[in-house]
Amino acid sequence: MSRKILLKGPVLSRSGYGEQARFALRSILSRPDLFEVYIINLPWGKTGQISSTDEESMFIHENIIKTQAHVQRGGQFDISLQVTVPNEFEKIAPVNVGYTAGIETTKVSPEWIAKSNEAVDKIIVVSNHSRKVFEQTKYDVKDQNGNELKGWGLQVPVEVVNYPVRLADAEEVDIEFKTNNNFLTIAQWGPRKNLDNTIKWFVETFADNEEVGLVVKTNTASDCIMDREFTQRRLEALLSGYEDRKCSVYLIHGEMSPGNLAWLYEHPTMKAMINIGHGEGYGLPLFEAAYHGLPLITTTWSGQMDFICKPNKKGKQVPRVIKVDYDLKQVQKEAVWKGVIQPDSKWAYAKEKYYKSALKDCLEKENHWKKEALALKNHILKNFSEEKLYNQFLEAVGLEDPYASINEQSIDDLFAELENNG
Repeated sequence: MSRKILLKGPVLSRSGYGEQARFALRSILSRPDLFEVYIINLPWGKTGQISSTDEESMFIHENIIKTQAHVQRGGQFDISLQVTVPNEFEKIAPVNVGYTAGIETTKVSPEWIAKSNEAVDKIIVVSNHSRKVFEQTKYDVKDQNGNELKGWGLQVPVEVVNYPVRLADAEEVDIEFKTNNNFLTIAQWGPRKNLDNTIKWFVETFADNEEVGLVVKTNTASDCIMDREFTQRRLEALLSGYEDRKCSVYLIHGEMSPGNLAWLYEHPTMKAMINIGHGEGYGLPLFEAAYHGLPLITTTWSGQMDFICKPNKKGKQVPRVIKVDYDLKQVQKEAVWKGVIQPDSKWAYAKEKYYKSALKDCLEKENHWKKEALALKNHILKNFSEEKLYNQFLEAVGLEDPYASINEQSIDDLFAELENNG
């Protein structure tokens, strides 16, 4: 007998959380004998919605309508799987599973812990970094009676399921490179991604080299035309201090298909993928570049540690990347986000001289780093297959007691939310 599972998340969003929600959906659909799927699509900030009309997108749209009808008839669910940040978790079904990218810093907020303890039976995260931070974060708090509770923290189990490899045939991008040695960075332009320093320090390193270019795939908030114009002006302002530079900087903005991204990763002039952001829940663009065989320039901290390492002959996990040294320091004031990023938490700050050295080393030892990238690619292809990760995810979701009675108030709240979201 199959279980009615409600997937609530940004399944149509062009974002990391959107891809996370679609991975959850694919995992569930891989076992139609176990689950009957229902979907509520969540808006996700200002990110755009996927515009493709493939089989998966059509299924999502049709299922959203089916779910609305099911709720209107007073239908119930056995399990809810909620793909979002923990402060948005809620009790919807007898069994509730929270699925989050987790945290890029060294501490989760008390709001996340309280909501997780209150609303879900289990949390699934995308990396061991996230699980470690969830499990190790503790606070001294007071209960409702004023009694002090020392070492208060998460009371529900946390499991890790990484992302799988999803290969696509290369589809050419309408861009002409005039440089033969190109580097790629993919990031939304915000405080955590450290894109300003990624670009500035790159230009300073190769200011006198006309054969080198940096491809920046980015946006500020969305993929609309206004965002592109704003991002273009932002990049021009950053580069205005380097008017005599000979190296090139290319901007790519807007939606790209998996095939377009594959074309970038595999382009014969592409030498490495760069990420010197302060932290990652997982680091999907890095992961994708790695399984396409592109060398990586990054720090050895946070979510990417799950896939940038390969065992050596002694079985020790060794990063197969061009390493950038870093300091672990308190997050910037402008990055503090109430209920999400704690002001006393820390994340990584890439060291300028080590980043610049890594850039040079990539070109000077190109053959060596290509071999390292190939070794990492083969390791990932073997250990991160879709079938393996789908099974891991389903095992993580598989909780007991799926047929307990549902709270009537939860259904009323769910109906109201569907009405509000159209």
